[in-house]
Amino acid sequence: MTAPNSAERKACWGARDDLWKCLDEHKDQTGPCENFQKQFEASCPAQWVKYFAKRRDFLKYKDKMQTEGFTPAEGPKQKS
Repeated sequence: MTAPNSAERKACWGARDDLWKCLDEHKDQTGPCENFQKQFEASCPAQWVKYFAKRRDFLKYKDKMQTEGFTPAEGPKQKS
């Protein structure tokens, strides 16, 4: 597999941005964004698609932690 050239990278990033915008507008419902998802997968190498999906999840998690804060899960009860 050869690395994408500049134009291919720009097309991939543009398709990713369009998909992410659609997902944001539809509160992560994938149905309305199906065409954007197909375009994204067609424009980007498979490894990039996986990376960007994980990246989006991480960024959403990070944003949630910054806005809502972190509440640790309750562990096992300590016996007195």
